[in-house]
Amino acid sequence: MYEITKVEHLVDKDWLMVVKAPFVAKKCEPGQFMIAKLGELGERIPFTIADYDRKEETITIVFQVVGASTEKMSHLKAGDCFTDIVGPLGKPSEMIDTPVEELKKKSFIFIAGGVGAAPVYPQVKWLHEHGIDADVILGARSKDLLIMEDELREVSANVYVCTDDGSYGEKGVVTDILKKLVNEQGKKYTQCIAIGPVIMMKFACLTTRDLGIPTIVSMNPVMIDGTGMCGACRLVVGDEVKFACVDGPEFDGHLVDFDLAMKRQRQYKDEEGRALLKLQEGDTHSGGCAADK
Repeated sequence: MYEITKVEHLVDKDWLMVVKAPFVAKKCEPGQFMIAKLGELGERIPFTIADYDRKEETITIVFQVVGASTEKMSHLKAGDCFTDIVGPLGKPSEMIDTPVEELKKKSFIFIAGGVGAAPVYPQVKWLHEHGIDADVILGARSKDLLIMEDELREVSANVYVCTDDGSYGEKGVVTDILKKLVNEQGKKYTQCIAIGPVIMMKFACLTTRDLGIPTIVSMNPVMIDGTGMCGACRLVVGDEVKFACVDGPEFDGHLVDFDLAMKRQRQYKDEEGRALLKLQEGDTHSGGCAADK
């Protein structure tokens, strides 16, 4: 059993948890993820590791309620436990194996959309700990959906905040901010890391391709099983078939077929919705109009 030591409701459907997981905390690196299971018959869910404390033997995850399993998780308290945790899984960010002196020659810009701020944070923090500054564009639909701004400001040289509706920071989307930084302020970036909703990563990559900035994306939003066995996270990257959970989750964003990834992602929306409705309605659940589909 893996004890939950902290639970925090961030915004709307977003939650943060700190979990005692000694082996994972000892071995994990930025970019990796773990799998958690709640109950013997519970769903195995992959979560990006948003932070870790090797001394305290804890890892931090940030999740969004999207189905029955994450809805159950949102009701857990400090002292409750996960039945199983497996990790670290996936490949670490490529910066981990790059000599620090080489990294210092680069100019990094991170783009964090919505919950994507969680996997962006450990990478920016890792660079900061190694004496490397990075800029961050942090975006959300509105002010009340923005997460981890304070944490990112502690480890980033500059954090540029934007919201779609203009309720906080600059009005606009993350690509608008990137264009202004490069075209109007003369910023010169040699590496972009964009993490967030798949549609956001797609348009971020279209923008960075035009600007000539190499870009890495994390395809963690399409993962389900996390071990390469279910095939749900199958991607086309360039002319190769990859699996986000075992070959990634990070890939060259200019080579990812985002339209195919989004199509595969939509295949599971109905199933998630039915499972959540069943949980909410309990014994009164009849299956609904989509039950026989």
